[in-house]
Amino acid sequence: MKKRIKMLIAAGLSVVMLASAAGCGKRERMEAEINPDTPVSEVSFPLKEQAELSFITNAPATSTQDPNERVIFQRMEEQTNVHIDWTCFVADQFADKKNLALAQFGNLPDGLFNAGMNDYDLLRYAKQGIIIPLENLIDKYMPNLQRVFEQYPEYRTMCTAPDGHIYSFPWIEQLGAGKEAIQAIGNIPYINKKWLDYLKLEVPSTVDELKETLIAFRDHAAELEEEFEIEGGVIPMSFIINNGDQDPSILINGFGEGYGDTGDHFAVTDQGEVIYTTVQEGYKEGIQWLHQLVEEKLVDPEAFTQEWSTYVAKGKNHRYGLCFTWDISNIDNYQDYVMLPALAGPEGLVNVTRQNNSETSGFDRGRCVLTTSCRNTALAAAWIDQMYAPLQSPQNNWGTYGEEDSFNIFEMATNKDGEPMLKHMDLGDQSPVEVREAQSVNGPLAILNEYYDVYVTQPDDAKWRLDNMHEVYLKDMNSKYVYPNVFMSIEDTNKISQYDTDIKKYAEQKKADWILNGGIEKEWDSYLEKMEQYGLSDYLAIKQKYFDQYQESLMENQGDTK
Repeated sequence: MKKRIKMLIAAGLSVVMLASAAGCGKRERMEAEINPDTPVSEVSFPLKEQAELSFITNAPATSTQDPNERVIFQRMEEQTNVHIDWTCFVADQFADKKNLALAQFGNLPDGLFNAGMNDYDLLRYAKQGIIIPLENLIDKYMPNLQRVFEQYPEYRTMCTAPDGHIYSFPWIEQLGAGKEAIQAIGNIPYINKKWLDYLKLEVPSTVDELKETLIAFRDHAAELEEEFEIEGGVIPMSFIINNGDQDPSILINGFGEGYGDTGDHFAVTDQGEVIYTTVQEGYKEGIQWLHQLVEEKLVDPEAFTQEWSTYVAKGKNHRYGLCFTWDISNIDNYQDYVMLPALAGPEGLVNVTRQNNSETSGFDRGRCVLTTSCRNTALAAAWIDQMYAPLQSPQNNWGTYGEEDSFNIFEMATNKDGEPMLKHMDLGDQSPVEVREAQSVNGPLAILNEYYDVYVTQPDDAKWRLDNMHEVYLKDMNSKYVYPNVFMSIEDTNKISQYDTDIKKYAEQKKADWILNGGIEKEWDSYLEKMEQYGLSDYLAIKQKYFDQYQESLMENQGDTK
């Protein structure tokens, strides 16, 4: 473990630089509030007099829509004496609601806490004068975030736009790094070991063996239903097509060149060439094989239309032989399932294509922004900096402790040095997603590898997932590169956004259609022509340019450190 970072432990103990109106004339107050470069007085949280900020955020439909009912924000208000006037939207409506809210120029909140902004959003709202640059605020009023940037300068680089400004506060969650990062694979296939054992079958290791196993699940459905009291009937394989971690594309990595498919459909060859996965010959062969599974009635008919709630409900009734998700406990349980290893394709090729952007572990550039309506920018920055405190970030990310009327994610304990540490509690039969949605607030935060067993324990479910990933998949992660988290210019971001809308939509529509109905061989040439008409070559050229620049910057940084 690296040397422990000496950071501010909790919001209640933080001493920060804030804009103070005490003793100032009107003009001085205005300058202190609007101009973060104005010298200010040193004050500490909690403020002597209550201040107020306004933020837009979002929350899952299954949880409270009043953020101030959440214990985390109640404690934060006590510790800082800053009251937040929240506007909260339901998470699945947030994208549209957020854009409408930001269109009300002149009537904006101070910021967006769970901003959900992609690069195009950041650059266009900055260009329109709706959100403000933050680098001066970070340097002056955010010691917690500064320390993260000092420890890992690549995060500051990734937050910096091509024009040199930082327009957003990031979300950072480290758990492992590189090929050993927990984010290296998202859509893990989980196979029902209980059914395998009952039918005296081994865990499949090839695509042919998997097909035969799924046929066995289908043909012995009546026995399995009776033996395990399954309500609703056996489903050999289920997924949610084109739905990130619930997509089945990891099964086809062994076909052709071995790139399969990824969530954004990009991959990088070992020669450094950026490719689009859905136009590769191996992809075509893999889709043909997946269609064979449909023809054999091995695939859930609802896999092409179902929502998350339906997918989970069938899983909770223990109906799946094979399913795909980040964590099986969100669908069924740990005891009955094991991770299906990377399958050898028809020619014996075995490969696990890692998720793009996973090299720097969990990272979201556009998690929080401040708007031009924010008058006390120093106070806003200092308040947001509390989210980066080592004991606060884990709570924002996962949940909290000491709640009296609900399940707690943590209990407050001490580490080996006798200092405060958050200890994950045993979730028992509770769904990690549901418990966390009830308590966590997300937003800007940073959890570093160095924090584990110092400020917070690893979550049991994450540790289980990471340990099993390393055992099952690490040896087969053969690809040299993943596509990095680059920050493009507004011109290129605009082009990418336009290309992505047409190309990705068409590719995913055809993917679902071909798996369900077949026809990829007949339509392949016209499909490739259509992809070119949508601008695939230009799309790839832009992506290649930024990949090459990123690799050059890495080499320069390595040279600087020698």
